Amino acid sequence: MAYQQEHRFLGLKLENDISRSNVLTFYFACLATIMFASFIPQSQPFLLTEFLNIPPERHGMVSGLLNFWAEIVIIISVAIFGPLSDRFGRRPVTGFGFLVMSAGIALYPHAENVTELLVVRLGYSVGLAAVTTTIVALIADYVRNESRGRATGLQGVMNGVGAMICVFLLLQLPAILQNNGATAQEAGIQTYGLVAIVSFVTGVLMLIGLKPGSSQAEPSEHSESLISITRNGLRAARDPSIALAYGASFVARGNLMIVGTFFTLWVTNYGTAELGMSRAEALARAGMIVGIAQGCALLTAPIFGILADKISRIRALIIALLISAVGYGSTIFITDPFTTGMIICAALIGLGEIGCIITSGVLVAQQAPQSHRGAVIGFFTLSGAVGILVASVAGGYLFDTWRASGPFVFFAGVALLVLCWAIVLEKRLQKRLTPSEQPLTPTGDMPA
Repeated sequence: MAYQQEHRFLGLKLENDISRSNVLTFYFACLATIMFASFIPQSQPFLLTEFLNIPPERHGMVSGLLNFWAEIVIIISVAIFGPLSDRFGRRPVTGFGFLVMSAGIALYPHAENVTELLVVRLGYSVGLAAVTTTIVALIADYVRNESRGRATGLQGVMNGVGAMICVFLLLQLPAILQNNGATAQEAGIQTYGLVAIVSFVTGVLMLIGLKPGSSQAEPSEHSESLISITRNGLRAARDPSIALAYGASFVARGNLMIVGTFFTLWVTNYGTAELGMSRAEALARAGMIVGIAQGCALLTAPIFGILADKISRIRALIIALLISAVGYGSTIFITDPFTTGMIICAALIGLGEIGCIITSGVLVAQQAPQSHRGAVIGFFTLSGAVGILVASVAGGYLFDTWRASGPFVFFAGVALLVLCWAIVLEKRLQKRLTPSEQPLTPTGDMPA
């Protein structure tokens, strides 16, 4: 009996060779990945000012440049680490990823110019790519198919907790240390050093707690080559619902990058320039506002998951896109990011961000044909990466040359375009069905 009980944990049905400690280690990896991935871009305004003396009017372009090349490295690295994790196992690749991230985080405040900072960021991105590749595959390895929906929901909760730890603890550290007598640079080095130690310990825990050996499951979507993913993914886009999911992934991942980079940059720059705050104090306040967005995302993630199961997936996506367009577009009216209006925008942005991620994900999972599921989901991920690239370049340019809300307004427009696309597609699919065939469940998104 004990053997049977071991394969049901946290309400999940586990594969036969998976232990409870393997599952706990996996969910800790989910928490830690988002925590570290959020820390680097959100702490960057402090570093650009206090360490590199870059004027605020250049912060947008510099941040966009760093994000752009980091995402290019992630795209390339994911195509390498996918097959490596299938062959040698998730454990060594995941542990390696956290250890490389630890080195990158430790070196980040020691860069003496933007070029050195970019080199360190690219190294860090290699580690992040290794971890995110295995995170995607580990659910398939550890949890049986009938429990993967619940397992993915729990993963989303852990991601939210990791983001909250980042904004309410890690981003507060420079201000706390400065209040205790440290200089700005000492506080920065100590903060990055502490986070690097946590990343190192996490890597060691992965090498101990994850299941050893290579995977016996099907290869992950990241195991195919980029050429194969692109060819088969584009072919699958003949299904208009899959094409829409690709467009929604572009919006969802772009939204995530905009929040992670330009939200913090906007608030910290305004706090120091207009309110006379120290960079550490402004960073702490920015973390609080970002925390509101992430808190809303954390609390409403289960709601969007339930919604996507209760109504058609396209209709659920329409709701998420509408919230996203309103939330991001409303920032055009914000001149002072420390006002109540910004809090309301942050809440809507958090809702739209998580809503687009969840509804686009369930839509593509529903529509992807079994024969090319890996390629379709891989191209879905690639579409999101393109969204990050566009958000990095266009967002950085608009932030510096137009206004601080420029990146948000731009992606509100993108969300609005995809929203119109989704509405037209739903109406077209509805017309193809007779009244008795009108969909009552999410499977109604299947084209006739």
